[in-house]
Amino acid sequence: MRSTRPSSTPTNEVPTLPDGFDVLDVCHRHTLFALGKLAALVARLKGGRGPDPVARALAGEIVQFFSTTAREHHEDEERHLFPSLLSAGDPEIAQAVMRLKQDHHWLHIDWLELSPQLQAVANGQTGYDIAALAEGAQVFIALSHDHIALEESCVYPQARVRLRAGERREMGREMAARRRARLTAQPS
Repeated sequence: MRSTRPSSTPTNEVPTLPDGFDVLDVCHRHTLFALGKLAALVARLKGGRGPDPVARALAGEIVQFFSTTAREHHEDEERHLFPSLLSAGDPEIAQAVMRLKQDHHWLHIDWLELSPQLQAVANGQTGYDIAALAEGAQVFIALSHDHIALEESCVYPQARVRLRAGERREMGREMAARRRARLTAQPS
């Protein structure tokens, strides 16, 4: 039986993909989808609807994604890509990697400011600050888009060249195993 779930919607399944870059690329697509949801949520809330059931569901999905999948994605990059790129001796690539590491830090800080506001919406509370949420979301979305663009235009192509096929497969297996462990550790 085929799934009726749209292909652009992230699922909780954790397949082992043949190449770790497949995992990273899929995560980028899911991140862009989640950023679109965040923008839609802010627009909905600014429209005065408050934390209605649709806004609550959107906020919950956004919190879940950026609290787990996006954090794991940054860990994947820092574990599997950045060390080999930093040791390659290319100053331009090293500078890009250092910027991406700094982006990870700022995205984490931005998320720490956004997530309580989004969690309040997900819980149906009205104690969120729509102006702060809108401003924070704008910064988070812009930095995320810039970050992904740098990875896809510069860092990922360099890492693809430097990592052998076996290393890329092992990277995919390790990422999938870590995600499966998280999913099995979560209460039902």
